[in-house]
Amino acid sequence: MTTPDYSTTRSLTREKPACFDSLTVGLPTWLKTPDSEHKIDEGGLRLQGLYKSSSEDYPLITIVTVVYNGVAFLEDTIKSIIEQTYENVEYVIVDGGSNDGSVDIIKKYEYAIDYWVSEKDNGISDAFNKAIKLSTGVYINFQGDGDGFCCRNSLKDVFFDLNTEQVMFVSARIQRITGNGEIIYNSKFISSFKKRYLLFKMSMPHQGLFTHREYFSKYGLFALDNKFCMDYEHLLRSYKYFPKVVTVNVVAAYWRSDGIGNGKTLEVLQEYDKIKRKNRVASPVLLYIIHYWSLFKFIVKKGLTLGK
Repeated sequence: MTTPDYSTTRSLTREKPACFDSLTVGLPTWLKTPDSEHKIDEGGLRLQGLYKSSSEDYPLITIVTVVYNGVAFLEDTIKSIIEQTYENVEYVIVDGGSNDGSVDIIKKYEYAIDYWVSEKDNGISDAFNKAIKLSTGVYINFQGDGDGFCCRNSLKDVFFDLNTEQVMFVSARIQRITGNGEIIYNSKFISSFKKRYLLFKMSMPHQGLFTHREYFSKYGLFALDNKFCMDYEHLLRSYKYFPKVVTVNVVAAYWRSDGIGNGKTLEVLQEYDKIKRKNRVASPVLLYIIHYWSLFKFIVKKGLTLGK
């Protein structure tokens, strides 16, 4: 029942967590997604009566992957997660009904996946929300198909000797890579995170961000009306009383540049502006200045790129 081969199979138990059988206050917890005509298939350790729990030495970390027709990089993403050296990892995959072979890859590794499901959804935010409800970890992290951890020790390095008491966010550095895996840049280390950084951009990319489940209980799930920046809007809900962030000087995860927002900078900037105004994070005048300054920088950068 316990094997050292994978991060997701080292701390298994037959003891079913009480959260699956009781109505909890705040964030609900699903053993599996509700059966419906949209469900195509499902599987994983949980359906075999094998579960996870958190411990004082190793808080349970839930890693989430949502995918739709991501066969090109999905296997690399899965392996980067299940091969972690950290002792206590829960892995949940929500597939949107892929027809390109992605489900076959998921089934190949289902012996190391806590729960996976393939069913039609209403986009990335909807899939994220399902995965959160399926999570039991203290911290939740999102790795898209094509993203993943940089090395086998990423999680161990991030949480090594880390006091997470009353810490809502743990933020590690990320590595931006091309579709071919070439490094574009490594994000800078911010020793003391200030919430004002979020006025300009998403300064805590979700690949390197570990969010305490209590944040979801307090501020809700992702909004379905954002196409590109649902994680950004989710952070800005708490802007007025922004919670504690611990930053870690570890390049933990990579973020592949061929995602849904690739090549759509103008649309992303427009969604940024909408989100900031919705959450009233600054005065309308300041938001106007920030928005058009961002547009100006984009136009200048675009012009320089075209001029090469």
